[in-house]
Amino acid sequence: MSPFTNLPAVEPHLIWDGVVARVVESERVTFALVELEPGAVVPEHSHDNEQLGVLATGSVTFRIGQETRELGPGDAWSIPSNTPHEVTAGPGGAVAVEAFAPARVDWAALERGPATAPAWPS
Repeated sequence: MSPFTNLPAVEPHLIWDGVVARVVESERVTFALVELEPGAVVPEHSHDNEQLGVLATGSVTFRIGQETRELGPGDAWSIPSNTPHEVTAGPGGAVAVEAFAPARVDWAALERGPATAPAWPS
């Protein structure tokens, strides 16, 4: 198996309604390009994985723990393990680039959509 991939060839994981993640994985880390449709909601949840991200396009309202921020392109976040968080995409949707450690093995069971061109990069 090649260590290289191309995002349009990656079948996106269907995470929530209006939220898909194109995943590149290694043994210890999951990298994801997360695409949110306009107004999509990532409901409050938490997980053992630490999560780092940066917003590539669009806007979101992001709550981590008790702090809520309106984020735009270039804004970044760090979510400690087991910290509740939630996201709502803005009216134009959003694309986030995220990393999870340890790897998101729970996503392997999720339904996959067809491989298509991602919303970013264009």
